[in-house]
Formats: sequence, structure tokens, C-alpha cells
Amino acid sequence: MKYKIQNAVVIGSGVMGAAIAAHFANAGVATTLLDIVPKDTGADKAARNKIVNTGFENAKKAKPAAFYSSDGHSLVRTGNLEDDFNVIASADLVLEVIVENLKIKQSLMERIEAVRKPGSIIASNTSGIPLKDIATGRSDDFKQHFLGMHFFNPPRYLKLLEVIPTAETLPGVVEFISHFGEYRLGKGIVLCKDTPNFIGNRVAFGTGAFALDFIINNGYTVDEVDAITGPLMGRPRTATFRLIDLVGIDVWDHVGRNLAPAIPHDSYAQPYLQAEKPNALIKSMLERGWLGNKSKVGFYKEVRGEDGKKEFWSLNLATLVHEAPTKPRFDSVKQAKAVEELAERLQVFLAADDKAAKLVQAFTWQGFQYAAAIIPEVADTPKPVDDAICWGFGHEVGPFETWDRLGGERSVQKMAEAGFPPPEWVSEMLAGGTSTFYQYEGKAKVGVYDVVQKKYVPLIRPAGFVKISGSKKVAENAGATLYDIGDGVGLVEFHTKMNALDEDIFEITSLALDKAETEFDGLVIGSEAENFSAGANLFMVVMASQQGMWDSLDASIRKLQAMNMRMRYFPKPVVVAPAGLALGGGAEVTMHGSRVVAAGELYIGLVELGAGVIPAGAGTKEMLRRVVNPPMRTQNADALPYLQRVFEQIGLAKVATSAEEARQAGFLTSADRIILNRDHLLTEAKREVLHLSASGYRPPAPEPIYAAGRDALAALRVGIHMMAEGKYISEYEKVIAGKLAYVMTGGELSKPQWVSEQYILDLEREAFLSLCGQEKTQARMWNLLQTGKPLRN
Repeated sequence: MKYKIQNAVVIGSGVMGAAIAAHFANAGVATTLLDIVPKDTGADKAARNKIVNTGFENAKKAKPAAFYSSDGHSLVRTGNLEDDFNVIASADLVLEVIVENLKIKQSLMERIEAVRKPGSIIASNTSGIPLKDIATGRSDDFKQHFLGMHFFNPPRYLKLLEVIPTAETLPGVVEFISHFGEYRLGKGIVLCKDTPNFIGNRVAFGTGAFALDFIINNGYTVDEVDAITGPLMGRPRTATFRLIDLVGIDVWDHVGRNLAPAIPHDSYAQPYLQAEKPNALIKSMLERGWLGNKSKVGFYKEVRGEDGKKEFWSLNLATLVHEAPTKPRFDSVKQAKAVEELAERLQVFLAADDKAAKLVQAFTWQGFQYAAAIIPEVADTPKPVDDAICWGFGHEVGPFETWDRLGGERSVQKMAEAGFPPPEWVSEMLAGGTSTFYQYEGKAKVGVYDVVQKKYVPLIRPAGFVKISGSKKVAENAGATLYDIGDGVGLVEFHTKMNALDEDIFEITSLALDKAETEFDGLVIGSEAENFSAGANLFMVVMASQQGMWDSLDASIRKLQAMNMRMRYFPKPVVVAPAGLALGGGAEVTMHGSRVVAAGELYIGLVELGAGVIPAGAGTKEMLRRVVNPPMRTQNADALPYLQRVFEQIGLAKVATSAEEARQAGFLTSADRIILNRDHLLTEAKREVLHLSASGYRPPAPEPIYAAGRDALAALRVGIHMMAEGKYISEYEKVIAGKLAYVMTGGELSKPQWVSEQYILDLEREAFLSLCGQEKTQARMWNLLQTGKPLRN
């Protein structure tokens, strides 16, 4: 049977259910969100939908945003479980996200079966109740189309989707939902066995329970633990206690209490799940109503300092009193901060002997032990465990890959000495001559050890999947590399710090365009890095400015402009593949490709005003071309509203918070594509190059720019003056805004006219250089470099 998901029903409009419905909308799936009718409600529809509408409104206002853009709101309809239950009859997918109560879930499944169409897929977002129990009593067709789809919160941002089939689930259903999750929803799929808490939460609570017990028994403070167990260990900034506050202390308690009786056989976790001191601590906090972020009090409490600034006071675990934050200092932490690579950083801690080092050692060795102990119960290989921890909890590297990096046999010896010996299968694997959990070719993982088969099994990638590590290197310098990624397509990868644009990047990109004239059918510009580009190399700009190197700075701007314009009019397709940050010059490069294939999580904007300058790499020109040009082709059209839109976009340094918002703002066009799964971005960008090439790609004709002239400039200057008078902008921001307005309108032209792109490019460059000569602009640049924050001088 061929499956499709054109419309879905999500049952349960709490934080998780409403956010899942929002993400379905992000993926273009029309979704109906249902919830119960409030008690003692009459016939009024609004009153009967109060619970579901409240959940939907909360999702629309969520921070961080659950929806990619406000356009997605229209894809979600709301209803209740009494009046609107029949929408399930036409749904392709029904997902329940209701209270974690087996009897209530079973009752709901009985109702769903009575109205669902044959072949529709029914799923549960349960975080730990056995799926086979939820489906008890249902028909064969229901069971064959029933499985678990366990999202992690917030579902837009956390990549992990655990897919949990039962023994009766059809393989075709599992394959389809896995494909839908990966390619449509953008998720990393971890196929789980139907075991308690599946994989992500099983590992998290098996290690988390140990962590709380170790912390309390060894006298660590909240500030100490979170200073150590965040990025220094390759984990998110939420570290340990901020993470529990984020999850919710009530949720942490609920999951832990449900897990303990479900895994009586787990001798590794039981001592810590049952430990008296951590459980007493959590109980005391719940009795006080301290639930974490949702109640604004947990292991941290938000307070206002003497200067009125927000502070987060941490809980004294002994007295249960929140105290002013401290800055713990340890020699091992100081040494580790100087090391960039994770394994080398961990080696610093593993070789040290201070309090911080002992915490890292305990967390590392117990983490390895527990991850290995639940195999093959939860998975036959280490890969699902690593993926679940990285995708669900934001770890840089999973426990088994970390173990490989630290050395298998050496780690086993240290673990045994520390009292955390690994399970027998690890020793058997090592004794059999297999020294790593993954099989490697260079740095690329090509296989993984299967504990049941006792050998490596290959890691299969989709046909045509682009991975930089397996690509042929054509040219390289310190800032960028040109690769041949096959089928006549070249790839330019930036690799400076934050992929900041510099002379090295200009050189390799220009070389790539030269080679593409004869050797490639097209180019991709992108990378596997977290961010596409944070803009120009600001350090280079401010140093050149302060040393009066105006010819050098002018030449660099000309190179960026020329590179972007060459890309725009290149005879072969150049596809830009941005993800993460694409700011300033990064946005300018993005806008000058033949096409853009963007990651859904794209944060793009022309933010140069924060550094005291205006966009000068053809960004101002391009926004005018995209926003102002189209309406001005209509006779007697008024340019001012469109100029104001561009002025606000650049002048307020607005950043789109998704690729969909970027399309609304004009950074992406209707022809550009959005890919929700970051892993497939380069593959899809290459595919776009091949499609354009096969379709007979031709570049656009040169396009003049509408310059509105001095009357429009005067109007913008009035607006700038009013903003300054109202104290919305500083006096110096008034100067910068004036330069921007001058460029956008073409200067003091006596009447509106169409001018060449080069005319605007020259104005951009002149304004940029003149602002760089100002002390206040240089102060802004230094402040950004030193603090990462804009200076409002």
C-alpha cells in the first residue's frame, strides 16, 4: 500500500501537542488540533474550544517560536473531542499527545478505531508507556498501522524523533513514517525497540539519576556543576541543572518514578533511581511548587539585583535557599578552556585531580558504562544511542564515539579502576580484535559494531548523498576549499572562524568560478558547519580603518561586490546552501546565487548598522532590486512604502528567524527551496544545480535599479529625524541611517530614474568607507569583537 500524509490530526493541545501541530504546519501538512471540552460548558463553540484554542494561541506566541512564520498559522485548525472527532475519518495520520495514563490512552484508541479510515496511520507520542499495551484490544488493521512517534521538546528545534514499532506494525508503515520524519519533518530518526522510555530518556535518566546522587553525596554546588558540565564536556549551555529546570522538575520526577518499576532488571540504574537523597530533594522542591522554568523557580530563581538587572540565583542543595551566583574556578577548567577539540579537552579532565576533574571523570565513565549496559536491550548497535543523545539532548558527540576518541581499551581500564566496569560484550569485542565501536575510513564512519552479530555492519547512506569528507579536494587555502562532489558539480566550503568572509574566501570562490567555466556544470556554495557565514572579517575591517589602509579596504569591498555580481550573472548555475547564521556579507552572498537551497533553520539579515556601517557587498542594491523594483514597473506607483520596508529591514538590522521568514523579508525568492533536514542540504543543493543545468539554465539579464531621488530622500530624512527626536535612535545612528537613505534613493537626483546596478554599488562602497573612518563606527566594531553585542553610541 502507498501511504501519504496530506492532513493530520494531533490530539492534545498542551505545550508538546500544540508545538508538534505547529511543526507539521512548518512542513506544509494541514493539521487539526483537538482537545477536550471544558467542564460545565454549554453549546457555545468558542467556550467548548477554549482549551484547544488556548494551546494554539500559546504555540503562536511561543519563545523560541514554534512556527517558522505566521503564514503557517492558517494550516492549523482547532476543534474538540466531542464536536469534531469525525475529522479523524479523513486523516492520513492521527497522533495522540495526551496525558501519560495507559487507561486514558487505551480509551482514546478505542474511539479512534471506530472512525478512522482503513490504512490510516495512528501514532502515540508517549515518552515511555509500552506501545503494545496502548494498542491492546485493537483490530489487526489498527495494530498494523500503529506505532510510536516520540518527539523531543521543543519539536521544531530538537532533531530527534524516536520511531517505535510494535511486533504487529507493518514494515511498510515503519519505513514510510521514518522517511516522512526525516525528509518532510527534518528529523533524525532513531528506530527504537518497544522498551521502557525507549532510548533517549532511558539513557538520560539512567545517567541523570546517577549524576544527582553523585553531586549531592560529594558536595558539589549547582554553580559548580553547570560551569563544568556544559560546553566544556561537549554538552549544551543548559548543562545539568538548567536542563532539569527546562524539562520541568515535575516531569523529571514523573519520568523517573515511572521508569524505576518498569526496569527492575536494570541493576545499573536502580541504585540511583531509588537513591534517598536525590528523591528527597526533588520531593521537597515539588512540595514548594518549584517546577523549574514554568514556575520561574527551580534549581535557579530569577531575581532583580541591586542595579535592577536580572540575575539567576542558584539553589543551595543543602539548605534549599537560593543564593547569589558564584563563579567557580578550577585549574582543570582553566586548562580545558584553552583546548578546542573535545576529546583533547576531556583528556585534560581525565588526567587532572581537582574537584572539577573528578566530576567529569565520574560522569564520563558512568555514562559509558550505562550506554553500553542497555545494549542489546534497547538497540543492537551503539549508533541509535549516540544519535539519540546528540539529537535529543544536544551533545556534540555521543558516548560511543567519544569512547572511540578517548581509546577503547585505555578507557575500559580507567572505568574499572573508577568502579564503573563496562558490560561483558565490550570486553569480548575488544578481545576479539575490534578496537572501536565504529568502523572508520579516515575520519568518516562507515560501519558500526553489532552486538548480536558480533561484527561491524555497514552504515548505509542514501544514493547520491553528499558528504564533504568523501569528496575530492581540488584547491584549498586557510579560509576555503573547492571540492569536486561528482556529476560535474563543484562545492565551495568556507572554513574561517564563523565562516567570516576574507581574502582567502574571495580567492577560492573566484577560482571555483574560473574552473566552472570549463570543468564544472555548476557550483554549490555551502558547508556542513553550524553557520553559513557571520559576515565580513570585522577585525580586518577595523584594523585597516584605524591604520588608514583605505586602498586595501576599498579593494576588498570591490572584490566582494565583484564576486557576488559574477555569481548572479554566471552562465552556469551557482546554488547557495545557507544554514544557521547568514549575516551581513553572508546574506549578500546568499542573495546573489542563481538559486538558494536553504535550511529551515536559517537566521539571515543585513545587520551592518550594528557595526556602524551599511551593507556594501551589493546587499543594499539587491534589496532595492527585490523589493522596490517590482512595484515601480507599474505606472504612477509610489516608491516610498517599499523604500521604507527596505530601510526598516536594514536600518533596524532585522534578522529573519527561519527560512520562511527570510522568504517573507525578500532574502529568498519563490523559486528558492527550503529543506527541513540540515543533513540533506548539500545533497539537495547539488540536485538543484543538476536540475538547473539539465533544464538549460541561463542567467538573468542585467537589471537597472529604481532610484527614487531627492524627494524620497527628503521623506526618509524626516523619518530619521523623528526617530532621533523620539530617542528611538542615537545621534550617531542618525548619521548612519542618513548614509543608508542616501544610497537607497540614489542620492540627490533631481527626479526618479532607473540607474545601473554599478551606480548603487559605488554609492554603497563610498558610504561604507566614509563610515569606517568615523571613531564611533570603529568603537562599534571593537565592541562587537570584544563582547559580541552592538554598542548604541
